[in-house]
Order: sequence, then structure tokens, then C-alpha cells
Amino acid sequence: MANQEKLVLTNLYKTIEDRRDNPIENSYTCYLLDKGIDKILKKVGEECSEVIIAAKNGDHVETIYEIADLFYHLTVMMVDQGIPLEEVLAEIGSRSQKIGNLKPTHKVNKNS
Repeated sequence: MANQEKLVLTNLYKTIEDRRDNPIENSYTCYLLDKGIDKILKKVGEECSEVIIAAKNGDHVETIYEIADLFYHLTVMMVDQGIPLEEVLAEIGSRSQKIGNLKPTHKVNKNS
């Protein structure tokens, strides 16, 4: 990941942490954090669905917009759950080093 992209994610994470630690009035982030994990996860689910629909419809611009929303809501969830951005990025990095990581498929016996 290029430094600029990592900086964008780092700044997003730090901004959400700051909203958690220093709430400000009328902040959507503060609203989500105040409502708790159920509300946050509901929004993550909604955004996942919106990404799927935009991609299925072949709407490139809308898909990018919805992915950005999903990134935001996932980051709120990470802050709420105490999951450091660095650990997620490290996991992504370790996966990118794997070769042949296709999961095996299971054959189904249709006669049983």
C-alpha cells in the first residue's frame, strides 16, 4: 500500500478515535459510537449490501462511493472494538505474500 493511501486510512482511524475520546455535538461518528455495536454493525451490513448492489448494477462511481462508506463504517467498528488499524493492515500484508492460498473444495456425494 502506498504511503498516501495508508495515511488516509490512518487519518480516518485517528479521527474516529478522537471523536470517541472527545465527542462533539452533531457528529455522526459520535452518534454511532454512542449507540454502540448493534447500530454500528447494522450500518456495516447496510453498506455491504449497498456495495453489492452498486457492483451488480455495474455502476463504477456508485460502487466506489459505497466502498468508501463501508470502509468508514468498518473503521468505526474497529475503533469501537479496539482493533488497531496496524493489525488489520499487517494481516492483509501477510496474505498478499501467500501463494496457492485457494481453499480446498469439498465434493458432495449426490447419491447419499
